[in-house]
Amino acid sequence: MWNWFRRKKRTADLKKKSEQQEQMELLDEIQTAKQEWENAQRFFEYAMDSDQIDYAIFAIASAEKRYEMLIRKAKRLPVQWAVLKGGVTS
Repeated sequence: MWNWFRRKKRTADLKKKSEQQEQMELLDEIQTAKQEWENAQRFFEYAMDSDQIDYAIFAIASAEKRYEMLIRKAKRLPVQWAVLKGGVTS
């Protein structure tokens, strides 16, 4: 009986760590997506010809959509992001 209880507790602990790891990975992915979006905007500022401008516009649009998608995904999760990042919630 106690073995069953210990196994259940261990499984729950692993699941919790896994969920927290997924949340941290999502946070990293959001930060990367934001950086890519900012880089695409910077590239647009220095684009010289029409092909570069077209590419920059496409890159901005796709990076922005990816960033928005990840933010929506994070908002759907029942997580206190400030606590996960080491901050304080009120």
